[in-house]
Amino acid sequence: MDLNSDVLLELAHTTMPFGKYAGRALIKLPEPYLLWFANKGFPNGRLGQLLELALLIRTEGLEHLLEPISKPTAPSSQQIQ
Repeated sequence: MDLNSDVLLELAHTTMPFGKYAGRALIKLPEPYLLWFANKGFPNGRLGQLLELALLIRTEGLEHLLEPISKPTAPSSQQIQ
């Protein structure tokens, strides 16, 4: 995955499309949940890539870098389907 500002913006504003944490921003998912995906296998496609990036950012303690761009937005938050 090419890491650039667009990818970070996408991660900050994309919400989980299913499951217990549906509607929660991917970067705000609990680390144990992201680790579960890492052990079981991330979903295919863009969602899996973003979840993997979220895990990397969380495990390195870098989520504070996304706070300025993770401010709540209007209901138009992206959701991968």
